Amino acid sequence: MEAPLYPGFPPDPSTPPCGQPAFWVGPRHLAGDDRRLYDTVADTLSGLGWSSLTIVRGRHEPDEADEDRQVLRSTVLHISPDTLRWAQWSLADEPFYLGELPIAWQVSARPDTSSPLAGWSAYFTPDVPGEAVADFLVALDARDQPVVPLAGPDVVLDAVASHGWLRDIDQPQGAATDPTFTSHLSLGEVPPLIQDGDPRALTTKADEAGPPGWQAWAEPALGAPCLWVASFGSSVPHDLVAAFAASLSSTAPVLRRVLPKATQERLLRAPAV
Repeated sequence: MEAPLYPGFPPDPSTPPCGQPAFWVGPRHLAGDDRRLYDTVADTLSGLGWSSLTIVRGRHEPDEADEDRQVLRSTVLHISPDTLRWAQWSLADEPFYLGELPIAWQVSARPDTSSPLAGWSAYFTPDVPGEAVADFLVALDARDQPVVPLAGPDVVLDAVASHGWLRDIDQPQGAATDPTFTSHLSLGEVPPLIQDGDPRALTTKADEAGPPGWQAWAEPALGAPCLWVASFGSSVPHDLVAAFAASLSSTAPVLRRVLPKATQERLLRAPAV
C-alpha cells in the first residue's frame, strides 16, 4: 500500500523535546545534528521552494488507531522545482549503512529531465551537522547544471585548509584532517552500493579500484565507532563537496541542545542567552 503520510505521523521521531537549555558549541564537525537533522534540512529545502512528498507503505485497517498501524516503510522525498535534483529522508526505511551507521539523507541529481536515473548521489548519516548538509543543498540548488564539474579536487582541500585543517602528509592532494585528528576527509575508493552515473562504477570488478569519490567521517577515538559518515559518489562535482567541507570545518559556533555523548567532552560551549 502507498498513500500520503498521515499528518500526525512524525517524519523524525528523534526530534528533541522542548525546554532543554541551548548552547553555542564548537567545533562544528564534532557537534552532532542536535537530533534535528530532518528539520534542519527540510526547512532549508522548503525555503528554496522544493516540494515534498511523504509516502507510507504498510497495512491500514478501517478505524484503526494511529499507534496500531503497521507501517513497513516510509520515506520523505523533496524535489527541486526543475526536478533535476532531489533529497530523500530514508532513516525510517530499511537503510543501508556507512561505517556501521544508517543513512539518513540521500541527495541525488540528474543531467536533464529525459534521464530517469541519477547522475550522482551523496549520503549522510545521523549526526552529520545539519548546517553542512544544508549548505551542500544550497550550493546544489544554485547550480544551473547539477552534474557538470566546475572545479578540480583541490577546491575541497582548500576549503578545509582555510579553516585550519591539515593536509595528509602521505596524500596531500587527496586527504585532510582536523587539527585533533578526529574528523577526516579523503578522496579515494567509494564504499559498495554508492550510486553513481559514471559507467566505470558499474563495470568495476571486485578486485579493481573504481573511480574515486570523496568520503568524510568523524572518529572520536582511534578504533571507536564513527560519530557520523558522509559519502559522495565519484561524479559529485568537487565544488559541491567543497561547500559541504567548508561548512563542516567552519570555526563558527553552532546552536545545540543535544550533544553527542562520544564528543561532548571535546566541545567548547557557552550558554545561549
